Amino acid sequence: MKDGPDISRVAALIGDPGRANMLAALMSGKALTAGELAAEAGVSAQTASAHLQGLEAGKLISRARQGRHHYFKLASDDVAGVLEALMGLAAKTGQLRTRTGPRDAELRLARVCYNHLAGDLGVALFDGMMARGFLHVKADQLGLTAAGYKKMAALGIPVEGKSRAPLCRECLDWSERRSHLAGRLGRSILDHVYAQGWAKRVEGSRAVRFTGLGGTAFRTAFEF
Repeated sequence: MKDGPDISRVAALIGDPGRANMLAALMSGKALTAGELAAEAGVSAQTASAHLQGLEAGKLISRARQGRHHYFKLASDDVAGVLEALMGLAAKTGQLRTRTGPRDAELRLARVCYNHLAGDLGVALFDGMMARGFLHVKADQLGLTAAGYKKMAALGIPVEGKSRAPLCRECLDWSERRSHLAGRLGRSILDHVYAQGWAKRVEGSRAVRFTGLGGTAFRTAFEF
């Protein structure tokens, strides 16, 4: 097809191993420096600079300046969603770079997907909210029901915001190959989990580690 979106350019940007490693590192939701991303990609500073220029030109990442330092992050939730879907496809087709180990099990249980909760617990949360009638799908759009608004208010989780990002969005989970909750609500729920002390990020990893009591409190609060 000669007309329409050029997916080959986006695919080429993601397809390079060095750039793919950089993008995967940014799935943590943190803004990283060029030096940090060079280390993640295993390339020289000069090569990393070229990769970052290409990713920025392709609008897959954005740059923020703070003093003399430049920080990079994923350009949008849409980019994160595409990367998570590709991770799911890679896992499903056996394209894995490392053997399964304890850290992999922790990532499968609960991890950050850009700015929301993924993994077994993320999928269970989504399924539970659907089953309880807190979420619904109308005209192929995921939304929060009246009961869902009431529940979020009772938990003290904000649902309003100035961001143009959708309140609720399905994101395909790469380890479960089922949906977890993204969008502004997904981010607010993960922020709430941290604020309540139910879980914390594992240093140097995308894994989210719940305490025993925290995991119980999380399931109790959201009724799943």
